[in-house]
Amino acid sequence: MPDYMLLLYTPETGEDERPEHDRWAELPLWAELTESLRRAGLLVAHGPLHPVAAATTVRVRDGEAELTDGPFATTKEVLAGYYVLRCADLDEALRHAARMPTARHGSVEVRPIVDPARLTALGEGWA
Repeated sequence: MPDYMLLLYTPETGEDERPEHDRWAELPLWAELTESLRRAGLLVAHGPLHPVAAATTVRVRDGEAELTDGPFATTKEVLAGYYVLRCADLDEALRHAARMPTARHGSVEVRPIVDPARLTALGEGWA
């Protein structure tokens, strides 16, 4: 079964118009969702991320590493966390993405993860 990364995007701190207690009220929903994914054998990994202020972006230009504080792009939504699920197919991953509380006030991006075993088959450029 392939793995899918669910990237959880939420409005940047201060732009979320929901009161803070509403966000904390979602914690039981997250716990229930995570446990149901674990019981179903789908959960590979998950976790929240530190705020955008803790991010550092790395770019290499002309052989030199350039470090920039913050995210790689300026957007109204920021990457807040992730889930990696092992699902039968994309449709199953999308069904679980729709269950994420973040989908109600932010967005959930679903991406298939390339199987590392396939990287060798794709050629030296991936190694």
